[in-house]
Amino acid sequence: MKTLILGAGYAGLAVATKMKPTPGLEAVMLERNPYHTFETRLHEAAAHNTKVTLPLAPLLKGTGVNMENLTVEAVDLDKKEVTTKEGKTFTYDTLVVGLGSVTNFYRIPGLAENATELKELKDADEIFAFVNRAFDAAYTGSRDIAVGGAGLTGVELVTELAQRNELLSKERGLPPFTIYLVEAGPKILPVLDDALRGKAQATLDSYGIQTLIGHRITQATPDTVTVQTADGASRELRAGKIIWTGGIQARDIVKGEKLQKGPGNRIVVDATLRVPEYPEVFVVGDMGLGLNQDGKPVPTTAQHAGQQGRLTGKNLMRLALGEELKPYEPNTLGEFVSLGGLMAVGWMKLPWNQKLAMTGGLAHVMKRASEWRWRSSIS
Repeated sequence: MKTLILGAGYAGLAVATKMKPTPGLEAVMLERNPYHTFETRLHEAAAHNTKVTLPLAPLLKGTGVNMENLTVEAVDLDKKEVTTKEGKTFTYDTLVVGLGSVTNFYRIPGLAENATELKELKDADEIFAFVNRAFDAAYTGSRDIAVGGAGLTGVELVTELAQRNELLSKERGLPPFTIYLVEAGPKILPVLDDALRGKAQATLDSYGIQTLIGHRITQATPDTVTVQTADGASRELRAGKIIWTGGIQARDIVKGEKLQKGPGNRIVVDATLRVPEYPEVFVVGDMGLGLNQDGKPVPTTAQHAGQQGRLTGKNLMRLALGEELKPYEPNTLGEFVSLGGLMAVGWMKLPWNQKLAMTGGLAHVMKRASEWRWRSSIS
């Protein structure tokens, strides 16, 4: 059974590292980078140049999975072909698609052209370089930063940037720049309850971050963003760096005449994470539209991507051995939001569907624990 695994994000890497050499199973991973990126820590790399990657080769030892560093350009489910940017074409018996998501700019004029994303290591490097440049005495232009989107990524990013801002201001004797956090919706961090959200907002306020709730970005230029309130009032913010974290959508890279897609361009999958019309194809992570026990879409989070990947790795071995596949049963263990340094807020799941809310250092430890669990699951 010739199997291709596309992508080494949280889902794809979980698939590969859960596998073991199995009779009749030949697996190849296609991934453009020779490393795995902890996307949930890119905000730390952007502010502090923190190391957030792991080399892939050691992680794949003993799995029976071979890797080729190639960029997937197109997937044709009807022809069972995967083509790469480098010109190589692969065929398969079984396919695992874990190519993740891309930023959704919602067709806001000028945003895609002028905003930095935070999806890859190069994005974090670009933000880190700007912050250092803004504290160069010879720098001209606006030093302020405008971040669009007050979800997990946006909030974690602005708090880390605020800490870096304060440190460089003291070191170099220049006033701190202003950080704007712009959110079109009525609240920050919709994944949290009101009490935890209030603590997070208090932390943002203590950093001096200008939080603009109910403000929709309507236009961007190289050094400005225009925001509009619900009553139609507009305001222009000057910013030397514009960062957009306000939405994602699945990569539009997989084609098939019978393929069904749902919201966010996600591919509809069944209980075993296979495409019903193409049962030889598994879709895991951000690209797949799986349903939880309540019939609602599974969130596009790292923890769920890892769960899907681990199950799929085991299911590939079961498939090769002629065994019955196991269904995916999503399990949300909790949600923690880093707020800079040793500060965090969030909750963890308890028995009988209870939740334990946490703040401060303990929440920070739990946030780190999720990374430790991830590292142990792929080692």
